Amino acid sequence: MRWIINLLTSSIGLKLVMSLTGLFLCTFLLAHLAGNLQLLYNDGGEAFNLYAKFMTGNPLIKFISYGLYTLILLHAVQGLVLASINKKSKGSKYAVSAKGNGSWASKNMALLGTLILFFLLIHMGDFWWAMKRNNLEYVTYDGVEVKNLYKKVQISFKEWYIVLAYMVGLFALALHLLHGFSSAFQTLGLRHKKYTPIIKGIGYIFSILIPIAFAIIPIAIFFSQN
Repeated sequence: MRWIINLLTSSIGLKLVMSLTGLFLCTFLLAHLAGNLQLLYNDGGEAFNLYAKFMTGNPLIKFISYGLYTLILLHAVQGLVLASINKKSKGSKYAVSAKGNGSWASKNMALLGTLILFFLLIHMGDFWWAMKRNNLEYVTYDGVEVKNLYKKVQISFKEWYIVLAYMVGLFALALHLLHGFSSAFQTLGLRHKKYTPIIKGIGYIFSILIPIAFAIIPIAIFFSQN
């Protein structure tokens, strides 16, 4: 048991956990995007509201959600710990040598991760907390009463500064994914001269398309109301 603790608290162990949690969070992004795209349906919010009710009312989904929140915090905290370890181990020489090595994103993953964490807190405070406080209006579909989260989204994305905050957060997410996606596979030892370029290509496409798809939602809602 001791060796497991030593491994998980070592630099290598931290990187392994970061990679595994990061890849899991990538799959969450896909699932979350699929649900949020229902905001663009021209049905007055019925599909999205029913989706929100399912996601917040299903016991299994709720259990998975709390696990997800834990993984997000774990990923963020370990990222900051790794950044601190790297800074201490490399000292002032790191700032000099790093200028010529790697992309800007690879050298500022902790900064990008912190921006994303703040973005998530804003996002959850605006929508998740609104659901928990139970201060939303109710609508009825085929005899089923649900909270009208769709209306809350419409109100929020009518404000330009909220949309701008989302664009900044999603831009940080894109940069974070550009380095983190392929780096996670490399950390896990999945490195091959034939497959690594493919993984990098998939990572590049994922890092661009997913944030753009998320960004389309607030932009479309904003311009439909202004």
